[in-house]
Amino acid sequence: MNIRILFIALFSVGCFAQQKSKIVIDANQFYGSIALHNNSIAHLISAHPAGFILSYNKKTFGDEAWEQLYNYPDLGYSFIYQDMNNSTLGKNYGAYAHYNFYFFKRNVQLRVGQGIAYTTNPYDKVTNFRNNAYGSDILSSTYAMVNYHKENIYKGLGFKAGLTLIHYSNANFKAPNTSTNTIALNAGLTYDLDGGKKIPYKTITDTTNYNQPIHLNVAFRGGVNESDVIGLGQSPFYILSAYADKRIGRKSGFQLGADVFFSKFLKELITYNSIAFPEKEVDANDDYKRVGVFVGHELYINKMSVVTQLGYYVYYPFDFEGRMYNRMGLKRYFGDKMFAAVTLKSHAAKAEAVEFGVGIRF
Repeated sequence: MNIRILFIALFSVGCFAQQKSKIVIDANQFYGSIALHNNSIAHLISAHPAGFILSYNKKTFGDEAWEQLYNYPDLGYSFIYQDMNNSTLGKNYGAYAHYNFYFFKRNVQLRVGQGIAYTTNPYDKVTNFRNNAYGSDILSSTYAMVNYHKENIYKGLGFKAGLTLIHYSNANFKAPNTSTNTIALNAGLTYDLDGGKKIPYKTITDTTNYNQPIHLNVAFRGGVNESDVIGLGQSPFYILSAYADKRIGRKSGFQLGADVFFSKFLKELITYNSIAFPEKEVDANDDYKRVGVFVGHELYINKMSVVTQLGYYVYYPFDFEGRMYNRMGLKRYFGDKMFAAVTLKSHAAKAEAVEFGVGIRF
């Protein structure tokens, strides 16, 4: 189960406290199709899902230097209702925190939202065994919108239209977890609560030297997940990471390090394969631990950053999804040394776990 929504909300609240008050709300209706990203969900693609998106957006005007750097984005919250128009999948209700970024003289808006969703009809081995997409009623959800966006056409009223992608998954918190991706067209209205009153954008000269020496980081991550074999049960996992980072500017830093994985679900999976599939020649005593090395990039926003890492297992006694792995997520700094992170670890597009971590930077 993913609570990244709370993590992002924490960042947003901290940012809101410093801003001039200008609120824009919007409502969008969408209609689309479920993408066939995996042949095992073909039986679930029988109709076109539809729904609506309601959003609360707070404008930034440059009170902090990072806002100018990212072209004065909006911070906000949104709600999505989606009817999958399939009795097996049911309906989804999602709550999100989001950022709106602007391009081409602020006529094009890119929104990225992360949150949690509730699905009304998850997998059940007796009553809903055909739903191999959602193994739990609480799901992680991500959505992105690219819209032509025009605010304040008439007395605060505006218009937007474009393309939306909505992803639902529980990140292997519980099997099954094939997930769905909805690609949809959307259109809607925006409304500025103060009637379109103009507030000028600030320009701040930032003289800070962000080029830093190399720092050592130690992080501990953990969580709960399950293998794709339904019924093996959920198991805890623990990850110890050590890495060096080098910040080279206001936006970017690079990382080089290693992970040690203690994934108990693999222990159960090894035992299962040794008994159920003797032709695989898996020994029940094979080690479930793994060691990986990785390179990474960190995109700094304010006290939050976006982390991406690409890794390779150098110790890999049991073959599970290949030797390459990747990690993406959010990091929040508390002062100069302490940080917390929520990340998704995957093998290409195949999620393994949502990781909740804390760390220290020396």
